[in-house]
Amino acid sequence: MIDHEKEGKRQDGISRRQFLKFCGVVAGALGLDATFGPKIFEAFAAGPKPSVLWLHFAECTGCTEAVLRTSGPGFADLIFDMISLEYHETLMAAAGDTVEKILTSAAQTYSGQFFCVVEGAIPTADGGVYGWIGGRTMLSIAQEICPKAKAIIAVGNCASYGGLPAAWPNPTGAAGVEAALGASLRVPVVNLPGCPPNPVNFVGTIANYLLKGSLPSLDADGRPVFAYGNTVHSQCPYRENESRCLEDFGCKGKICHNNCPTIKFNDGTSFPMQAGHPCIGCSEPDFWDRMTPFYQEGSDGGEGSGSESRSGSDD
Repeated sequence: MIDHEKEGKRQDGISRRQFLKFCGVVAGALGLDATFGPKIFEAFAAGPKPSVLWLHFAECTGCTEAVLRTSGPGFADLIFDMISLEYHETLMAAAGDTVEKILTSAAQTYSGQFFCVVEGAIPTADGGVYGWIGGRTMLSIAQEICPKAKAIIAVGNCASYGGLPAAWPNPTGAAGVEAALGASLRVPVVNLPGCPPNPVNFVGTIANYLLKGSLPSLDADGRPVFAYGNTVHSQCPYRENESRCLEDFGCKGKICHNNCPTIKFNDGTSFPMQAGHPCIGCSEPDFWDRMTPFYQEGSDGGEGSGSESRSGSDD
């Protein structure tokens, strides 16, 4: 079990100014005026902190790595100030039966009250035999834990839509949370796709709940409108700059929805196109099949050439 009393002292390492600044960024992501920053700060400080169980399935842990590598203040500090993280395999020192008992016990103790964060796709073919943790299939773990949550936050494209594990021909039957658990799932799911997603959007989803008592409005693909309501291209500062626009090099910004150009990564330092890298459409369903090839040479490229067919479908 994570020692919350010990970790709570980490607040001393975060200045009020740093925390308020980050809450201001979250307010901006939510489409709120900067004056809402202090209100978000108060919402997180008021308590009780929302309990979170973070599950890992078929993934590379890249979404967790992205979250943990934020700074100013570090997300490792923020998660102990903003949420009560009851379970996270990457962060917990314990292993084996001890960890498995913590998961089942926490899910039972906080049943109907916790946020279940899912990272990674869930293999479903042949009863889920292609993905195991602690002697159990990932599918059976998801079927036990997810329905007990207040809400499910699918972090990353793999958890949202299947991502790379679900790419054609998908022999393991990998799928996102909603597709894997089917129509019987009665718990609301918020998809935060991306490879990886921006941690600000994760915090924004929690903040929306604390401020309004409800999950954010979602688009047709289950994504928060505040983060995925506009295309990357429509927000890109280089869209009218012929020397910087990467459309001819395969940029998928016109058909990808995300707030990368406005929120950016690494404390607002940069985003792919600012670094000279085209958007690969990683927040869209089936992007590994629909958006490849990710790169295009010469001036005759563009996003159209990357969405014609599944790679290697007829080879």
